[in-house]
Amino acid sequence: MKKLLAFVLAACALAALPAAAQPKFSYSELKPALPVEAEGKIEVLEFFWYGCIHCYNLEPTVEKWEKTLAKDVQFRRVPAVFNDRWALDAAIFYTFEAMGLLDKLHRPLFEAIHKDRLRTDVQKDFLAWLEKQGVDTKKFSETMKSFGVQSKMRRAAQMTAAYKISGTPQMAVHGRYTISTDQGRTSDGMFETVNYLTDTLRKQK
Repeated sequence: MKKLLAFVLAACALAALPAAAQPKFSYSELKPALPVEAEGKIEVLEFFWYGCIHCYNLEPTVEKWEKTLAKDVQFRRVPAVFNDRWALDAAIFYTFEAMGLLDKLHRPLFEAIHKDRLRTDVQKDFLAWLEKQGVDTKKFSETMKSFGVQSKMRRAAQMTAAYKISGTPQMAVHGRYTISTDQGRTSDGMFETVNYLTDTLRKQK
């Protein structure tokens, strides 16, 4: 009973604090910090899945925010991998990248999945969609099976586990912090937190 009373009093005290005294940003810290691939820059990652409606809805904000990045920030998307189904879409993402099609097809694939109900795991439907985009499906399939693409897909699965990603979308800053949509509260809030953390790391250099 005493513990419960103490908890209630602490909660009330926190609620009574002025807005300026309450934490503005919420995020998780990774201990120990993970290595990053961006040499000399602050690395920001977005863990996503093509089948995730929240990732699809976030994409316009991602694109808008990416245009505002300082030169010392390097952003890249990482397809989260929790199972074979997610691994398939990760391989598709890295095949787009390997074939120089990422800028052209990343957003349209999101649109096809969430507006036209395209299923990437129905091969004939997905290949038909690729053909409509002017993609050589034979070359696509061969590239998707390549060592390079499969290695990146496996690396994405390792990173999903190492960063303790529990859902998508989720952001990570320089191997030290992660921000979920719940922590960000809103799309803008998530990126405000990312900007706050990159500014903090910049001052520590």
